[in-house]
Amino acid sequence: MSETSAADRWQHERTTFQRVYDVLVGSQSLLTAHEFADRAACSETAARNALEQLAEMGVAERRDGRPARYRRNDSYFRWKRVESLAREHDPDDLHDRLDDLIAEDEAFQDEYEVPDPDAVSTAADMPVDDHDAVHDRWEDLSEWRTVRHDIKLLRRAVERAHGPVDDGVRV
Repeated sequence: MSETSAADRWQHERTTFQRVYDVLVGSQSLLTAHEFADRAACSETAARNALEQLAEMGVAERRDGRPARYRRNDSYFRWKRVESLAREHDPDDLHDRLDDLIAEDEAFQDEYEVPDPDAVSTAADMPVDDHDAVHDRWEDLSEWRTVRHDIKLLRRAVERAHGPVDDGVRV
């Protein structure tokens, strides 16, 4: 199917509220109700009403101003992810995965001889012409940050599923 038909289906199969929600979830920055309306294919008033409702629910953040701007509330989505993990997975499986991620984190610490990815020198100590090595380091650091993010989520999910985790590792 063409891109236009997918957009048409999205517009016709989703309510205005759902389309505004979709735009909210997919956006990274603060947007006005007008910008949401353009992206969600609806009126500015309808977008504003949906955004106000989403802000009231805690799904969106509202920044006052002229005009007001909105963005997704990342803490809401982290909470939602933790709840989903705790509900959909066995607590022992979550704990096992957490242990695996902690081991990955420790391996990165050993490899780079620093406590966290932000302490790694990215390219200053590497030859300028060694693009593959720089790329590999960036990939490692990205993966390490993902591991750290996942550890935080899984710790919360394990706590939610069956009490606090005390493994002595600070992340």
